[in-house]
Amino acid sequence: MNKTLLLIICDFLLLNLLALTRWEKAEPQRATAGPVAPVTATTASQPAVSADMLDLMRVSLEDERAAREALAAQLQSTQGSLTEREKALAQTEQQRTQLQGALATTTSNVKELEKKYSDATNEAFMTKEQLARMQRELDERKAEAERQKAELAKLERQNTEARQRIESLNVAVKVAEQEKQLLGQNLEQARTQVALEREERLKVHEQTTQLAQGVGQLAEKSTELTKEIRDNRPVNPNTIFADFLANRVQMQVTTQRRGLFSPSIRERDSQTVLVSDGQQAYALMHVSDTPFSLNVETPPNYQRITGSLASGGATVPLPELRFLALDPRVVVVPVSAETAGRLGAKVYALAAEPFKFPDVVLVRADDGRYGETTVRLDATDRRFVRVDNRITTRLFGEIAPRRGDLVFAKTGELIGIMVNNDYCAVLGDFTAAQTLPAGENVEQQDTSVVFRDLIARLLRQPDKLR
Repeated sequence: MNKTLLLIICDFLLLNLLALTRWEKAEPQRATAGPVAPVTATTASQPAVSADMLDLMRVSLEDERAAREALAAQLQSTQGSLTEREKALAQTEQQRTQLQGALATTTSNVKELEKKYSDATNEAFMTKEQLARMQRELDERKAEAERQKAELAKLERQNTEARQRIESLNVAVKVAEQEKQLLGQNLEQARTQVALEREERLKVHEQTTQLAQGVGQLAEKSTELTKEIRDNRPVNPNTIFADFLANRVQMQVTTQRRGLFSPSIRERDSQTVLVSDGQQAYALMHVSDTPFSLNVETPPNYQRITGSLASGGATVPLPELRFLALDPRVVVVPVSAETAGRLGAKVYALAAEPFKFPDVVLVRADDGRYGETTVRLDATDRRFVRVDNRITTRLFGEIAPRRGDLVFAKTGELIGIMVNNDYCAVLGDFTAAQTLPAGENVEQQDTSVVFRDLIARLLRQPDKLR
C-alpha cells in the first residue's frame, strides 16, 4: 500500500468521524450543566446579562451548525474524491500489472537477444579461427609443396650420382675380384705363419711362467734374507735411545700414610716405557722409582695410593700396581690397548733372542744417559744375567749399570730391567706375586701385609741378587 492511498483512507475516516458525531445533543447538556444553574439563580436580578448569554450561545450554536454543514459538504466532496482516487488506483494497479507483464516479456526478449548475440559472436569468432586455420594449412601446404619440390630435385641429383657410383662400383667389383684371388693366396700363407707364431707364443708363455715362478721364489728368499740381515744387524745405540725418548711415558705415584703429628705424603716421578708379553701391555718400573721401600722391617699401612701415566698430552690414572713373582722389586702397571692408544707411545716387544749379541744397551731414564755394555749368562738362574760393572768402565767415563736402568738388545727390543747394580731381570713371565690396588682409601686392605710378603720374598733371593 502506497502513501497516497493511506492518506486518502485516513481523510475518509476523519470525515466519517466528524459527520457521525451528534453535536446537537451535546449543546443542551453543556447549557443545563450544574455550573450554569447557580449562575441563573444568582443572576435573577440581572436579566440583561442572561439575555446576552443566550444570544451568545445561540450564535455559537448557529456557528456550530454551519460548520457541521460545511463539514458534511466537505465529507461528501472527499468521498467523491476518494472514489475517483480508488478508480485511479485500480487503473494504476492494472497498468502496473500490464507493465510487469511487458517487463517480463521484454526481459525474456533481452535474454533471447543476448543469447543470439553471444551465439553470433561465437560463430563469428569460430569463423575467424577457421579462416586463420585454413590460411595456416594453405601456407603449410605451400611450404610442403616447395619442400617436396626441393626433395624431388635432390632425389634426381642423387639418382644421377647413384648411376655414376654404380658404374664406378662395377669397375671396382672387377678389381675386387682380382684382389680377392690375390688375398686368398695371401690368406693361406698368413694362416701358415699364424700357426707357426702360435706355437712360438706357447713356448714363450711356458718360459715366462717358469721365470715368474722363479722371480716369486727369489722375492720370498729376498724377503727372508732381508729380515735375516735386519735381525742380524745390530741397531745403533743412538737409534735405540732416540726411540726411547720418542716413546717414553711419565709415571707419577703418590702415597699417604699416618704420621706422628700429620699424614705423611710421598710422591715420586719417573720415566719408563710400555712393554708387552704378546697379550697384555704394561708400564715397567723399579720399586726404587716409587714411594715404596722393601728395606724396612715394619712396612706401613698406606691410607691412599694414587698415580698416573702421561704421554702425548694424555693422562690416565693408575688402576693398580703389580709386584712380579720374578723379582718383587720389578713393578708393572697393566695398560689396556685403548689406554695405550690414548697415550700414543710405542709398546716395546720382548727380545725373542735377547743374547744374540754379546753387548746390550743401557738406558737411564732419570738423567738421560745411555751406553753399551756386555752381559754374561748366569748358569744357576737363567732368569737373570750379569751386566759388566767393572771399575774400568767407570774410570773411562762410560755408563755403569745401576738399579732401574732399562736393558735393550741390539735389535732394539727390550730385555729387562736392572734389579740391582749387577744383575738384570730378564722379562718374560709377568705373573704377579702381589697386587696393590690404587685408590683414595686403601687403608682397610692393610697394605702392610702385602709389603711384608714382598720383603720376605726379597730376603729369599740369593745374596748376589739382593
